Amino acid sequence: MENKLLTLWRYYPSGSIRVEEISETLQLSHKQTSRYLKKWNEEGWIAFTPGRGRGNVSTLKWKQDVEEVFEAEVVQLMNDRPIEESSKYLMYNWSTDSKLRLMNTFHSKLGFVKESKDKLIVPKRYPFFSIHPLEAADVHSAHLVANVFNRLVSITAEGDILPELAHSWDASPAKLRLYLKKDVRFHDGSILTAKDVVNCLEKFRTCAHYQDLWAPVETIEVKTSLIIDIHHPGGCSYILPMLSMVCASIYKENKDRILGTGCFSLEENSDAKTTLAAFKEHYGERPLLDAVEFVQVPKDFRGIYHSHIEESQSSSVEIESDSGFGVVIMNASPGRDSQIQRKEVRDYLHWVIAKNRHTLRDSDPRLTPNGKSILIGEDQSMTIREAERPLFTGPIVIRCANHTAKTIEWLVDIFEKEDIPVDVQWFSFADTLTKQPKTFHVDLFVHREIFESNQNFSFYHFLKNDFSPLYHLFTKDEKWKAQLDEYLHTPFGDWTALNKKVERRLMEQSIMIPLSYEKRHIPFSTDIMNIEIKHFGYVDFSKLWVRPEV
Repeated sequence: MENKLLTLWRYYPSGSIRVEEISETLQLSHKQTSRYLKKWNEEGWIAFTPGRGRGNVSTLKWKQDVEEVFEAEVVQLMNDRPIEESSKYLMYNWSTDSKLRLMNTFHSKLGFVKESKDKLIVPKRYPFFSIHPLEAADVHSAHLVANVFNRLVSITAEGDILPELAHSWDASPAKLRLYLKKDVRFHDGSILTAKDVVNCLEKFRTCAHYQDLWAPVETIEVKTSLIIDIHHPGGCSYILPMLSMVCASIYKENKDRILGTGCFSLEENSDAKTTLAAFKEHYGERPLLDAVEFVQVPKDFRGIYHSHIEESQSSSVEIESDSGFGVVIMNASPGRDSQIQRKEVRDYLHWVIAKNRHTLRDSDPRLTPNGKSILIGEDQSMTIREAERPLFTGPIVIRCANHTAKTIEWLVDIFEKEDIPVDVQWFSFADTLTKQPKTFHVDLFVHREIFESNQNFSFYHFLKNDFSPLYHLFTKDEKWKAQLDEYLHTPFGDWTALNKKVERRLMEQSIMIPLSYEKRHIPFSTDIMNIEIKHFGYVDFSKLWVRPEV
């Protein structure tokens, strides 16, 4: 099956045609197009009579209904072969009706599969950006990492620290001593030691994205094979919460593999399919599932987690989880020669956004307008008063990427209604994620963020880490840097008030403007048990199971 042949069928009925038009549609050279037409003619799909001389009209006659034949082949493939072998065909250039039928058939193959083992098949719309804990900056990759690797400790939403690879610890103002669990195995069967942990933490500490977080730590040392000391003589109130982060996952690199200790091991990872297999020698509770498979689907695919029970026998329920917040960031970092450095410009834009924020849902129904705070349950109680229009010396340069396109369109629309000149510059998601320098040569942008688990530490991490949209502000401006220094000596239990103080100042300076909340609704078959939301608002695969039929 060839997508180019399906595209030709979709756009060109039998009749006269120019080869140049086909070349443009199929994005091929004239010579390549002629070769394809000859091939399809020989295979019996078409009867093609070329025009005499370049540019002359040719004749195309269809001998078979390509879409009907291809659709039947894909359905047969879905029924007879592993589902990942057919997922790529969903990306073909189908008509709306064919695509809907294929999506429905594919949809029925997702969810729990009960064959020789219990397997959950999950749709993935994009490849995972990275499987390395230090590089998994997007939530999809971080969710994968959370299932494959363990941390030394974990943290609850309420701020309680729980043991994970470390069974206990002694904390003092200048040092943290960690005691490791015995006989914890990596996925290759080797035993975890304090040396493995220290090697991993040293890479975390020196990683460019996170080294500022580790600034208070002077040394990390092995005391015995199961004891580690982390020295922070000047104090580090957040050392344990920092060790609970997904990027603090413990791993071992062996040749081309990166090994974890998590309840699932990474068995396969390609664009078409990513497979997690239950790790039977996990130090904790073995997952009830045997495997989780992520298979590629189109971006507009809407999945549901089914069990092996027929859909007609099983109803579904939607589980709501937090999908993060959206903010407008005014790029007021020191050293930029831009009109956005003027507070009167930022305040005017802030007022325009605030008075139109309630219309945001018209552009994207998933968004709930929010002007109170990015901290759930908090309210800064700020009234944004009408600002005097400043002198604009040029257009406001706005950054846009696909994941923020709808919100940016809304933003541009409300600015243009106020006669604010704008210049929208497009970038790829990968460029914005990896913070390419060109993505910061802008005046403002929309940023989406979802906190990992505990809100108090996640807010600080949101400001401090190298991926942060505010990183340059808090590293180059001494007054803002002093705000973050307060965290070092403030007990972690008192961080809520400190977070609100920093956020309020960002809002008062019209640098960070709360915009929206977003909820994710995940449909599950009602016979799927023990659904728990964990890292980044995603389901904890290690706990899922299906009540068996007896």
